[in-house]
Amino acid sequence: MVKEIVRDPLFLQQKSEPATEADAQVIVDLMDTLKANLDRCVGMAANMIGVKKQIIVVAAGPFVFPMVNPVITAKSGKYETVESCLSLDGERPCVRYKEIEVDYLDQNFKAQHGKYTGFTAQIIQHEIQHFSGELI
Repeated sequence: MVKEIVRDPLFLQQKSEPATEADAQVIVDLMDTLKANLDRCVGMAANMIGVKKQIIVVAAGPFVFPMVNPVITAKSGKYETVESCLSLDGERPCVRYKEIEVDYLDQNFKAQHGKYTGFTAQIIQHEIQHFSGELI
């Protein structure tokens, strides 16, 4: 189900907790909400729809995929950039990495490991940053 985007900085600054299989509907809602906003958004974290769980969804070309409890295990190619966020007004400077490796659970809660580069890596880093409550 498509959910409303949370824009309250006080809520967004709260830390997210690890997700469990009981949060399966959150994954569906997050994917539906991202797909409904693809004209202006390429990734979302669960706190953006009001759920403080470590779940993100990423749009990479024609694919939209979820990552549950993702952890960046390797990174290289540090660079500075400026990003915006659907939950916040304006743009903010940030540091990202050109290449990352991530351990995560897929939508079926099966362990996965992925290597990501370029813009997809940047999206994943941005969304994982939401878990800490740090505003992007």
